[in-house]
Amino acid sequence: MKAGGHRRLSAEQLVSDSRLAQQNGNFTAMLDLAKQAHERSPGDENAALRLAECHLFCGEADASVKQLERLEQSAQDDPRLLQRIAELYTQCSQFFQARRCYRQSVHLQPRNSGFIYNLAASCIALGDLDEAERLLDEVIRLDPRDYDAWQNRSTLRRQTAENNHVPQLMTVLGQLGGNDPGRVQIGYALAKELEDLERFEESFRCLQEGATARRMRLDYDVGRDIASMESIAETFHAELLQSAPAFAEAGRPVFVLGLPRSGTTLVDRIISAHSRAASLGEINSLVFALMRTVGESAGADPAVTSRSDLISRSARIDFRLLGERYLQAIAAYGQVQERLVDKTPLNFLYLGLIRLALPQARVIHVRRHPVDSCYAMYKTLFRMGYPFSYSLQDVGRYYIAYRRLMDHWRKIAPGSFLDVDYESLVSNQETESRRILDWCGLDWDPACLEFHRSTAPAATASAAQVRQPMYKTSVGKWQAYATQLAPFVARLREHGIAVD
Repeated sequence: MKAGGHRRLSAEQLVSDSRLAQQNGNFTAMLDLAKQAHERSPGDENAALRLAECHLFCGEADASVKQLERLEQSAQDDPRLLQRIAELYTQCSQFFQARRCYRQSVHLQPRNSGFIYNLAASCIALGDLDEAERLLDEVIRLDPRDYDAWQNRSTLRRQTAENNHVPQLMTVLGQLGGNDPGRVQIGYALAKELEDLERFEESFRCLQEGATARRMRLDYDVGRDIASMESIAETFHAELLQSAPAFAEAGRPVFVLGLPRSGTTLVDRIISAHSRAASLGEINSLVFALMRTVGESAGADPAVTSRSDLISRSARIDFRLLGERYLQAIAAYGQVQERLVDKTPLNFLYLGLIRLALPQARVIHVRRHPVDSCYAMYKTLFRMGYPFSYSLQDVGRYYIAYRRLMDHWRKIAPGSFLDVDYESLVSNQETESRRILDWCGLDWDPACLEFHRSTAPAATASAAQVRQPMYKTSVGKWQAYATQLAPFVARLREHGIAVD
């Protein structure tokens, strides 16, 4: 499909065709069609937003931000459009700009609980947790059925016997019908607050009910993820990785990866507290660059039809081109520091590609005690991704497959990444921090011990925790639930996972 053949189409149709080109893996046509739509109708907000979106998909975050800034200037009286702009600012890791748009939206519609909720979320990312709690209180006052607000509020601080929301949450839960989807968020909120109060048996019961309700609403088969990891290991074998260039001096990218809730955000904050480093957060630059390169390498039939198709094709692409596109994409975020941290946990799936396309990158794998790791995922209500986390059986199966894949990477690419144990890091903060910085090619900076003082955004499930100094209370936390987790622990042991 050639972009030039659509000159007579409306902006709406061009936007639609741009989305179709994206689905087919043709990123060049995707962007060309979006540009045509915007040129055809400069005042069309959908066309303008689509162009910003396509720039981001093509690794041009700087162009996306410029497009959003132009659109924002004409949207000061349009709260709905400001919300959409803010959402794209967030995808571009521009959290201050996003909060600015959310604030203006709330100024225009001060009783819109959805707008206030989004403003609270941006405050959480920027570390303004007191303001976020105040805003979430207001959301709940305006709309008591906004259960996301109840759950999010519970995560902002450690609840105490003198200051918690357990009675209100119990009342709300008692008012919800057995199939009400709100039982998910309220269950997670209660589990978190009850754990803070060391009412562990009640906490586990509420968590199990909330997680089960969440799992029932998902169309997900953990077997597909396991099969993908096995396919990755088969496709990216030792012979293929032997073609990787020699390990070069430390380049600009630093990948911090591992399972979610394993300590990746903590390591990211330690590195980015250094004067010569900055964090890009959890970004999709590698996946976008991969999809674009895979699509182009397929010639006349760029559409990716399945995961196995994507994995197979990804082993036959121009790895140098993939690396160049990734480097251009992270440079487009506008950070000037020598090291840029990509803290996208599931990049552990792409370690083979990283080794082939970005041999100069430094990779840090963060790991945690198996049961602490799995239970931390299980008790987190993720907004997006990680569908395996809502069933202990799924979590266990996924964890075992992840361990096998990491063992595969160690075997075929020894010395290509640094393992960091969460427990060692919190027990030996300076020693481990020095080891991490040395791996990244950075000299010692005492600021890395004061990572919690950083004002940089943190848009992860750990956003509240990383605003605190290093603490050890999460180590061995699973043992408070040893009775409830006994069958799960037994299954891990059966698969050779040491938990003692």
